[in-house]
Amino acid sequence: MATTLIVHIPNEEPIAGEVDEIPEANHTLLLLKNPRRRDGKDIHYLEPEVTTIIIPVSRITLIEVMPSAEEEIIGFVRE
Repeated sequence: MATTLIVHIPNEEPIAGEVDEIPEANHTLLLLKNPRRRDGKDIHYLEPEVTTIIIPVSRITLIEVMPSAEEEIIGFVRE
């Protein structure tokens, strides 16, 4: 199952995309599929045909892990 991430790179717009598995602490590269801006628009410096990008982890300042649609969040229930 793919996990959606939002990747923050200094001096750039955040990039959203999917990964097969969340990167571990010892990884040096991040393979991001279906790269796009947070609002779903294309990234202006990528060619339209690009489906996967490889980002060096040293360039990343923050990675946000988005909840999947399959996760069920159970809150407080009153009866």
